[in-house]
Amino acid sequence: MQYDRQAFATAPDGTRLFYGVRGPRPDVLESGAAGPTWILSDGIGCDGFAWRYLQPHLAERHRVVHWHYRAHGRSGLPVDAARIDIPAHARDLLAVMDAAGIESAILAGHSMGTQVSLEAYRLAPDRVRGLALLCGSYGKITTTFHGSDVLKTVLPSIIDVVERNQGLARAVWGRIPPALAFRFAQLAREVDALAIREEDFRFYMEHVASMEPGIFFAMLRLAGEHTAEDVLERIHVPALVVAAERDTFTPNALAQHMADVIPGAEFFLLRGASHAAPVEQPVAVEVRIAKWLADRFAPQASSRREVG
Repeated sequence: MQYDRQAFATAPDGTRLFYGVRGPRPDVLESGAAGPTWILSDGIGCDGFAWRYLQPHLAERHRVVHWHYRAHGRSGLPVDAARIDIPAHARDLLAVMDAAGIESAILAGHSMGTQVSLEAYRLAPDRVRGLALLCGSYGKITTTFHGSDVLKTVLPSIIDVVERNQGLARAVWGRIPPALAFRFAQLAREVDALAIREEDFRFYMEHVASMEPGIFFAMLRLAGEHTAEDVLERIHVPALVVAAERDTFTPNALAQHMADVIPGAEFFLLRGASHAAPVEQPVAVEVRIAKWLADRFAPQASSRREVG
């Protein structure tokens, strides 16, 4: 029987942050039979989309914490409206760890969650046991979308329109049919049309539609201004970088560069996959992570590192 509970943490500015904990029973954890704890951080606009299959798989042998960013899912709107940048999310992640009684963990990030995980490492490297970075970049994400800086260029205009027409923007934003969005994403090749299920994509779209569009675009702009590239060469924990061959949001060349700069990092490219790789090819991701865990976190692996 697995342990499963939900709770709330309090961010440094007082914002209420939702998190859930799944994994082996407390007595199994105390016995030392379970693997290292994991903290899962989403991409922008997500409340678990990327972890739909990986989270329950990991929870069979690990304590797994998944949390919601401020203004996402069951977390509250930010008490301080200005704190929606990557450093704020990283501080929130550490607040969740404190509330859950977790001293250290493997930080896993998908998309923007990669930046959040890297920034958390900057803030508290002693609390990070490893980094699993999926379909993400170290920063400046709006300058590399589809291989150009068009998104960065048009974002200020989008934000201006949304701010001047908040009622209309909210009405339109919340009425995009998930089935239509799914079909468009397939045609535009933003997702793997053969591998992804409409049910999984609907899960993502329903959450995006529930968000305030102004916060979504402002958060995206701030993520585009952030970079943790300077942190990469200072990382001294096991790191696994997973990229997708057809990722148009964070091109895999950026992931390869990240893996090249992080000392000892491992790189894995999912052929044919898109930015939604963890839900398109969950078994491949699970198998590669299992190998990484066995090689880098098993007792014999730790002994070899100490001897070497």
